This record gives sequence, structure tokens and C-alpha cells, in this order.
Amino acid sequence: MAQKERLSAYDQSMYDLMNRSEGAALHSTAARRRAVVGVHVALTAGFVGAWLGTVVGELSWAGWVMLGLLLPWCVATGILNSATRGLLELRPRVLDERQRAERDRARATAHRIMSWVLLGAVVVTGVVGFAGLTAKAPVFQVAVCALVLHWLLPLWVAALAARDEPDADE
Repeated sequence: MAQKERLSAYDQSMYDLMNRSEGAALHSTAARRRAVVGVHVALTAGFVGAWLGTVVGELSWAGWVMLGLLLPWCVATGILNSATRGLLELRPRVLDERQRAERDRARATAHRIMSWVLLGAVVVTGVVGFAGLTAKAPVFQVAVCALVLHWLLPLWVAALAARDEPDADE
């Protein structure tokens, strides 16, 4: 941790929270981190789908689905934040140079992936337009999905790129 003596109480408490060891077994290997990322992606897709169901489809039961997915989603998010040691949640002054470089790499990779996703959306929209079909209805849904992907992709990339912790005997 960089400049420990200058940290505010908030920064210190967030650093301590992100570096707790109680849940380390949940993300100690790359396979476990991949599994948690997969679960988080599925929970996010379910939550966004349910939210869109309440907003666009006016499905009242989808609100209960959202409520049921919220706690597991928060737990999975906490595991991912713990796996990355708060890389994307902590303020820059709390991170050392290596951690800042890791965060920048995760954000750059997520940006490249998001650029390809947006390019794919533009190509699909162009193909649909040239085919003479209208695609006005799902624009809101696609925009919401793109926003959520833009928000969470850096966390997923950082969790997938995180390295295993060395064993205590090493």
C-alpha cells in the first residue's frame, strides 16, 4: 500500500475491507475466479433482463426475480473485489505503482473488448438496416446492456487477470 501514513479513515477502512483473508479460498485459484466471473455474468444478465422486463415488458413478477438475484449478485461482486484486492474500488492514492499499472491494463483491455462489442452492434444494425428491417424497439434494451457491460467489464477483466496468491511456504 502506498503512502499509508496519509490515508484517510475511509481509505484505510476500504483497504482493510478489500484485503480481508476470510474469503480467500473462494478466489484462490484461476479456475475459481473464472467460475465466480461466470456466475457474476449470469447473475448480471438475469438482473438486467428482469429489470428490462419490469420497465419495458411491464412484468410485475420480474421485480421479485430482481430481489432474489440482488443478494447473490452482491456476494459475487464482493468476491471479485476481494480477488482483485479492490483494484477498481480503491482510490489511486491507496494503490502502489504495480496495482495502478494492473488497473490501467484491466481498463485498457476492457476498453478494447467494449470497442469490439460496439463495432459488432454497429455492424448488426447496419446489416438490419440494409436488409430493410426496422430495429427501433430494442434500442433502449441494447443501450442498457451496453451501459452495464461498460460498467462491469473492467471488474471481470481484472478478476480474470488476477494472479494466484503465493503459498505461505514459498
